[in-house]
Amino acid sequence: MVNQPARHPLAMRAENTLATFMLAFFFVTFPALGPAHSAVEIQEVRSEGGITAWLVEDYTVPIVAMKFIFEGGSTQDPEGKEGLANLMTGLFDEGAGELDADTFQLELDDAGAEMGFNAGRDAITGGMRTLAETREGAFGLLKLALTQPRFDQAPIDRIRAQIVAGIQARARDPETAARIAFAEAVYGDHPYARRSEGTPETLAAITSDDLRRLHTRLFARDNLIVGVVGAIDAETLKTELDRVFGDLPAKADLMPVADVEPKLGQNVSVDYPLAQTSLQLAYRGISRDDPQFFPALLMNHVLGGGAFSSRLFDEVREKRGLAYGVGSSLINSRHSDALLIGTATDPGRADEVLSVIQEAVAKMAAEGPTEAELEEAKRYLLGSYAINNLDSSNAIANTLVGLQFEELGIDYIQRRPALIEAVTREQAAAQARRLLSDAPAVLTIGPGESD
Repeated sequence: MVNQPARHPLAMRAENTLATFMLAFFFVTFPALGPAHSAVEIQEVRSEGGITAWLVEDYTVPIVAMKFIFEGGSTQDPEGKEGLANLMTGLFDEGAGELDADTFQLELDDAGAEMGFNAGRDAITGGMRTLAETREGAFGLLKLALTQPRFDQAPIDRIRAQIVAGIQARARDPETAARIAFAEAVYGDHPYARRSEGTPETLAAITSDDLRRLHTRLFARDNLIVGVVGAIDAETLKTELDRVFGDLPAKADLMPVADVEPKLGQNVSVDYPLAQTSLQLAYRGISRDDPQFFPALLMNHVLGGGAFSSRLFDEVREKRGLAYGVGSSLINSRHSDALLIGTATDPGRADEVLSVIQEAVAKMAAEGPTEAELEEAKRYLLGSYAINNLDSSNAIANTLVGLQFEELGIDYIQRRPALIEAVTREQAAAQARRLLSDAPAVLTIGPGESD
């Protein structure tokens, strides 16, 4: 399966970076585990071979869901061969070991399993869903895909052609062109400014040897994170972890990637005769491991993260009817962070909308949220976590790998409410000043003055 186009480097959800990796993952939602709740019991399982996974056992339905992350995504593409990681992840189900593409697909179907991979900027994500009774056969195929991908020339040519066709189709999309320009302006020569899906030229330069080298460099046991949910016990999982992942190299060989601060205080405008003008504003961000992350998260919720109950929504839509929707998000990546605001409006009122947004931001930076706003934000974030993160086996598996990737601890779900409740208005106001005082980078996509 060909991966979806890479998302804009700033267009990712936050509280957990797990969303950065898993939102584009193509699996359908796994069967629910019952009502959403925060009392999931997470076990840390360590195999005889030293492979660690987090497990939530559930026998409501006879299905096992496994998600995993290998750190090092499209930022590991060599210069001039951008799109390598993305192409590689489209080929894992196109033959492995002694099985060619057609045979591999037939055996995957016979096992009643689904398998998929996706290349993010900072990691390769993957996973499998299988019936418990066909687990051994399904996990055997997953092992082959992970350890012995064939990278035959015919599938390479076919998947590459599909990706190139998508790139060429999107080349006529003004929003795609604008977001590429915005990424280059905000990130300069950092790998985050590069196109994760590549270009027709860089994809043409990729060989099967390039794919094998990247696979060997990235797929190793020391940069592996695993989460498993469903009808499997800890002892059985230990055996399966060694069987599936045990033959991988011990250590990955990742190129170092520097941290980067978004370049703020600039305007990027793309003139195009659209029915609406889109606006995106990028402000300073905050890392997920910063002690003040939760004050910033609550402040952002009041500003624009609360959908229909935020200041931006009230000022832009409710009071003035300038846009259908407007919102803000804290964006967390491995090497950069940002606070992003986005909306779309009538071209003739774009300047007015931008002014209203900037006035609301300036007021938040100067005063912070009120006590009442802060309490409402706390109630929402406390009540919505289980619904957003624990309402299905798919969501729980994503949460398991995300918590590990962020090094938040196996008891994070239990500690999180107290961390939110402890935030004071003064702390949230301090983060508003910290993140919102500088002039943002602004992207405008829409008709120019002469259109």
